[in-house]
Amino acid sequence: MNNTAEVYLWGSRIGIVHFDEGTGLASFEYDHDFARSGIEVSPVMMPLADGFYSFSELVKSSFHGIPGLIADSLPDKFGNAVISQWLASRGLSDASFNAIDRLCYTGTRGMGALEYVPATGPVGSINDEINISEMVRFASDVLNKRSKVRIMMDKNITAKQLLQLGTSAGGARAKAVIAWNEKTGDIRSGQINAGPDYGYWIIKFDGVDANGDHDVTDRQEYTRIEYAYHLMAIASGIKMSECKLLAENDRVHFMTKRFDRTDQGGKIHMQTLGALSHIDYDIPCLCSYEQAAIYARQIGLRADEIEQLYRRMVFNVLAVNQDDHVKNISFLMDRNGKWMLAPAYDVTFAYDSSSRWLNAHQMTINGKNRDIGKGDILEAGRAMDISAQKCKNIIDDVAAAVDRWPDFAEKVSIKEETMEMIRGEIYS
Repeated sequence: MNNTAEVYLWGSRIGIVHFDEGTGLASFEYDHDFARSGIEVSPVMMPLADGFYSFSELVKSSFHGIPGLIADSLPDKFGNAVISQWLASRGLSDASFNAIDRLCYTGTRGMGALEYVPATGPVGSINDEINISEMVRFASDVLNKRSKVRIMMDKNITAKQLLQLGTSAGGARAKAVIAWNEKTGDIRSGQINAGPDYGYWIIKFDGVDANGDHDVTDRQEYTRIEYAYHLMAIASGIKMSECKLLAENDRVHFMTKRFDRTDQGGKIHMQTLGALSHIDYDIPCLCSYEQAAIYARQIGLRADEIEQLYRRMVFNVLAVNQDDHVKNISFLMDRNGKWMLAPAYDVTFAYDSSSRWLNAHQMTINGKNRDIGKGDILEAGRAMDISAQKCKNIIDDVAAAVDRWPDFAEKVSIKEETMEMIRGEIYS
């Protein structure tokens, strides 16, 4: 069990994190030289300074006692499910693997640019071509906790690939980080430098049993729905990374190009809104869109980026994306310490009347998370210091695109029944 890890950024050590088993609380200290670098990697809650950062309020939360700067690197639901099977294959329990162990398991393979030493996850880089069909089968076995997975974790090449590629992508759903050659269709590990003919993508698997979040299983066609929403968001003026659908047998997987990687595979520092502000994504309504704009301005975002944030808020309301929590907004930092709004992601239809997390918006708008009207949207824009006319123009842009939902659904061959169900919620 590890209680201490070194934290690296772009090849240089920036600090050390230590976990106290007795209190369940981690402390972080910047290295002396990095504390004087002027590169603010966590400017809101953990600005550069000497001394330790620790936050007792984060112990009983989705942060697991880890300061936000590095909590973003912790595996999420699917990653933890894979790790659980990996531990079981070694006769170990989840309780034997603390938060620092999980950071070290992530090692150099996490989202963003932070890396953790000592790296303790699967050894070696697997450059074999990836079999997507086998990946889907193993992901289903993992989520259903089938015992045969434990036996095969170290013996099967696909299981090894899932251990390396499926634990670092974040989120609740089964996915992997890949390198994809669009010309040849070849898919390899996204954790290696695959060469100039490959781009770096995240693939969300279609056809995985028990896939979903917060005990809500994904509906059929969820990958097609997310791609149709991507097209609708682009038509609304929302900035997103390139997305594609990948057909495989009778499945259609959703792919999105990584925005935390350069075209050459270089790493870009990333923080979610939740990590930046120490707001727990797992508790609805702790943050408002108006607060998000305040944090964005605090780290130096431009007025047009605040307007882009507002546009996403409008889309989430009109298109009924209620999975709009603080880990679904991110910011990127370049090597000079300049912050910018990351492209939108996880943009899809998200509503379930029986779910605590999906029966209303996760972030509030004008103090409300349901029954949000145009007046509320305009008032939120005023609070975000966006002119009334600009707000109205944005609302009109988004509404015009959302009105075309049936066209986007037809373009990606979504079933009529599914299209009508979503249209009923959008127009209700």
